[in-house]
Amino acid sequence: MCGATEGGLSLAGVDVAKEAVIQGQVTRDGSPVHGAYVRLLDRSGEFTAEVPTSATGHFRFFAGNGEWTLRTLAPKADPVDKKVHAAVGNVAEVTIPIG
Repeated sequence: MCGATEGGLSLAGVDVAKEAVIQGQVTRDGSPVHGAYVRLLDRSGEFTAEVPTSATGHFRFFAGNGEWTLRTLAPKADPVDKKVHAAVGNVAEVTIPIG
């Protein structure tokens, strides 16, 4: 099991043993991107959820087991897709660099 990265989102109050967590940070040139949107798409590409990034560029989803795609949309950047595997009992930590 992996935990949140230093400086990342706190997992306080999250029962990781019962959740499949996908979380991370959107960055541009190494700096956090506030106000981007991260979409969670299922294996077939269907929209499941969307969240805005926080002031520190972070986002979090609670997902089911399996393969997912994170699609990041931000001003002055092309959309970025990143595949991720979610599993109950694990935290999938993802950094998404955008142009």
